[in-house]
Amino acid sequence: MKSIYSVIKKPLFTEKGANLKETQNKVLVEVYKDANKIEIKKAIEELFKVKVEKVSTINTRGKIKTLGKSKGRRPGRKKAIITLKKGEKLDFIEGS
Repeated sequence: MKSIYSVIKKPLFTEKGANLKETQNKVLVEVYKDANKIEIKKAIEELFKVKVEKVSTINTRGKIKTLGKSKGRRPGRKKAIITLKKGEKLDFIEGS
């Protein structure tokens, strides 16, 4: 198994993420491209001491940007939506 620090990059703080957290007890994090759902689940449970019910992943492609005549692409990223079990709470700002 990989190190838990080579699976999770950072938490994502967005309006959609805040809404999911309040209504459905879900948390958004950015993960490395080669991480799978099992590794993400184990890393979250070990790092934050919470029980994970489900992990969903989303691969996003980077946007194409132009500057003058040159074109480039922003890097893509992989996000994970982690569903926590009932009664579990995870808050990145206040700490667990």
